[in-house]
Amino acid sequence: MDLFEYQGKQLFVNHGVPTQQGKLATTPQEARAAAAELIAAGKRGVVIKAQVKAGGRGKAGGVKLASNPDEAQAKAEQILGMDIKGHTVHSVLVAEDIDIAQEYYLSFLVDRSDRTFLSMCSVEGGVEIEEVARTKPEALAKIPVSPLTGVDAAKAAEIIAAGRLPEEARAGAGELAERLWDVFTGEDATLVEVNPLVLTAEGRVIALDAKVTLDDNAAFRHDFGQFADPGAADPLEARAKAKHLNYVKLDGQVGIIGNGAGLVMSTLDVVAYAGQEFGGIRPANFLDIGGGASAEVMANGLEIVLSDPSVRSVLVNVFGGITSCDAVANGIVSAIGMLTDRGEQVSHPIVVRLDGNNAAEGRRILDAAEIGVVEQVGTMDDAARRAAQLAAAATGA
Repeated sequence: MDLFEYQGKQLFVNHGVPTQQGKLATTPQEARAAAAELIAAGKRGVVIKAQVKAGGRGKAGGVKLASNPDEAQAKAEQILGMDIKGHTVHSVLVAEDIDIAQEYYLSFLVDRSDRTFLSMCSVEGGVEIEEVARTKPEALAKIPVSPLTGVDAAKAAEIIAAGRLPEEARAGAGELAERLWDVFTGEDATLVEVNPLVLTAEGRVIALDAKVTLDDNAAFRHDFGQFADPGAADPLEARAKAKHLNYVKLDGQVGIIGNGAGLVMSTLDVVAYAGQEFGGIRPANFLDIGGGASAEVMANGLEIVLSDPSVRSVLVNVFGGITSCDAVANGIVSAIGMLTDRGEQVSHPIVVRLDGNNAAEGRRILDAAEIGVVEQVGTMDDAARRAAQLAAAATGA
């Protein structure tokens, strides 16, 4: 789960990471009030920052300075509603303007290649770190962090020194690095990034930005619901999540339902390969109904897949293990009956391949139901080819 900047800074404050004061605003009037409050408190001005989960906000015109409340309102009006890399700006962070002396970079992340944690630090901050890594790799220090020992004062000093931060910033940056590590581990994050980390004219080191990604697998330990962004979620994915389905929307025409992540991923590949013969037909989704899926789960999954307007055919690929094929067949029959009862006529062809536990009974159930749109195919390759063929015919490919 990626967080907005203002949400990341909330976590920073909770862990004692120094950052700039600010308030969230969703209207120009709210931005004016926030700016008035900060300026009345003695701040020299404010910065209006678009809240989107994308980089390059400054280059896109999503970060603007304002010296008074009226100007803050006008700048917020310009930013709200902007499109930044496909993200619409619905809110802005009105933060105090900081007198910046120098800008740096600091982050902690999961290093999946080495199966450990990694800190990255650089004196080259305030710019896209990918560009620094590409053009000046020597300027970006990468320091492994042991999950057993973590980051204490000595390790923080090592990280800051490796990043070549100047002496006047090292004490403050080291202390901030320790607290940032607390955010990383305490909140079960996979990434915490500060770009820029700044040295102010007064000699303070603070986090001027916050990029945080939380590990969804740790949600049971936290209140991640407070950071939810329903407006940004794909509507189908949101509906599937509400039904506890493991669903991911893709850009294709063949709806995919399978049991087990490995089988579903293999099905995606087989469909994409088969689809090349039919004008580039591709999978429309990933949907794993799991190892012990009931008829109800199968019905919910089919309902979600058929709700996707881009779907032209459906492939149900099940190898019966814990999931019994007769339960899957009953689920298909139940789902089609439920949709029909609601006045949603199922017209998309549904290709079914059943194998494994109780496969013969599952096939018999489907044959007995005599559902016109359901077609059974014996092998995975043949089922994928048939589903792609039917999708192509429906799209005129």
